[in-house]
Amino acid sequence: MLRSFGLNKLLGLSRSIRPSLSLSASYSTGKKDTFYFKDLEVTHSTTQKALVPKEQLKFGHGFTDHMLEVEWTRTGGWGTPRIVPFHNLSLSPAASVLHYSLECFEGSKAYRGDDGKIRLFRLEDNMKRMNASSSYLALPEFDTKEAAKCIQELVRIDNRFVPEGLGYSLYLRPTMIATEDALGVSESNSALFYTIANPTGPYFPTGFKAVKLYADTEHVRAWPGGTGNKKLGANYCGGTTPTLLAKEKGYSQILWLFGPQHNITEAGTMNAFIFWINEQGVLELLTPKLDGTILPGITRDSILKMARKWGEFQVTEGSINMEQVLQASREGRIKEFFGAGTACVISPVKEIGYAGNDIHIPLDINDPSSETGPLAKRIYNEIMNIQYGNTPSEWTTVVE
Repeated sequence: MLRSFGLNKLLGLSRSIRPSLSLSASYSTGKKDTFYFKDLEVTHSTTQKALVPKEQLKFGHGFTDHMLEVEWTRTGGWGTPRIVPFHNLSLSPAASVLHYSLECFEGSKAYRGDDGKIRLFRLEDNMKRMNASSSYLALPEFDTKEAAKCIQELVRIDNRFVPEGLGYSLYLRPTMIATEDALGVSESNSALFYTIANPTGPYFPTGFKAVKLYADTEHVRAWPGGTGNKKLGANYCGGTTPTLLAKEKGYSQILWLFGPQHNITEAGTMNAFIFWINEQGVLELLTPKLDGTILPGITRDSILKMARKWGEFQVTEGSINMEQVLQASREGRIKEFFGAGTACVISPVKEIGYAGNDIHIPLDINDPSSETGPLAKRIYNEIMNIQYGNTPSEWTTVVE
């Protein structure tokens, strides 16, 4: 059976997943190249789930009353967007997503401010990144503004699930899966875009506290020419066992490395940042450059833009390896190290285990009891103030 796909089919697939292809060029056979908010149909749930006290909320557990879903086929294009009661999906056991990981997803949040208003943070940027991931898998693209409007309506309908308080939010999980019921490594002729929502508290149970990272020299998260810069489920499953091994050693997450020089790539599921005096004696905030192995994080981009606007130190997208970190630690040039991402916002780091060495990272020298460095705390507060509406910003959209 697999022979029927053959070399020509595989070559055809390699052409179809080129990220540079435009929506219209990739899916010119489709009758409808996107879905529209104006066509949105809503079916309200006849029952309401009980609200969980916010102190008991857990990231990724428990969902709202409704979900957004839109079907797509290669011959017919996009169907009608619908908000429907939250339900289980019905898929063929042969669905491509189950066998070849043809799926991608995003993570965004809705926040309730002190003024009672609900705000979304850079949701359209998440939709743009999702298009990049989806097109790489030869799955359909869509109009990012229209998708964001549909998700915004989902938040409006389920607004009672958006908890109050700093650190609490409604986590949004837009997802695209290949649904064709046929085996064989090939582009799928049908797909489903859907979004579910999870009321959540802080990502880490310990709260905003510094963590320990294990610089793993054996396992690799991503490589040049791979999919490290796309938000695919396949990028995350491979880290499950290495992360468990790191936890057995007493660390919270992995500091992912690549190459013979052990270049830093990402910290767990976060982008990595180091604040240090670099080898030229310059105060610098550095994060690994987007070389194809790094996910272009929305929080990462926000930090870079904020820090450059401050103009108080050099901000660099570059490279740094573990020998440089070890040497900088010995010379007292490291000021802070932290991870950044949508789920946690900022995760301060207090120690990195590397090649038998425990590299201790300073936190706040003026407050020995602090669990974060001054810069990480400042960035965290600045972003949170924007997300909760205390600081006006073009990055937020109010859900009326």
